[in-house]
Amino acid sequence: MIISRESLMSLEVYAKKRPEFRKEVIDHKRHRTVHLGNHMTLLFEDEMTLRYQVQEMLRIEKIFEEEGIQSELDAYNPLCPGGSDFKATMLIEYSNVTERKAALAKLIGVEDRLFIQVEGQPRVYAIADEDLDRENEEKTSAVHFVRFELTPEMKQVLKGGAQMMIGCDHPNYPVHLEELPQETLAALLKDLS
Repeated sequence: MIISRESLMSLEVYAKKRPEFRKEVIDHKRHRTVHLGNHMTLLFEDEMTLRYQVQEMLRIEKIFEEEGIQSELDAYNPLCPGGSDFKATMLIEYSNVTERKAALAKLIGVEDRLFIQVEGQPRVYAIADEDLDRENEEKTSAVHFVRFELTPEMKQVLKGGAQMMIGCDHPNYPVHLEELPQETLAALLKDLS
């Protein structure tokens, strides 16, 4: 499901409804957030999380003309799940700047080593940063956008009650979450058509 122009609020309406909508989105994100170890977080995006981002961009930039609104929709809609995939923002988080700089240098390629594995199925590695490259020879970025493409069989077994593992097998950040919380898995299943 993509963000429609009709689902967006005008700047005036959004200003009034923002506190309530923000709370709703924070609650929604709680079930779509997966922590991998101490320094990596995946926020699985959907229409609501991305519509919030668009509304915030329109508010911050004071965009009210159709062309500007459409430009934001064009930027964010590719990040919406397409019915046979999960899309996530991957954050590498270190509070200490020196530690973060050192870690990002050691984690080049980490975005390509993220995977999901549906129970009884092979691993599916992330397709990362389809919009632009976010690393260089010296370091990776602290933010990546990743997509996990599922086969019809994977979708079927997930909908039938199978569990899903999420992990990373980068040599400098090996971590596996063997089982997702039920509320997270239920939230992600809504992304599949």
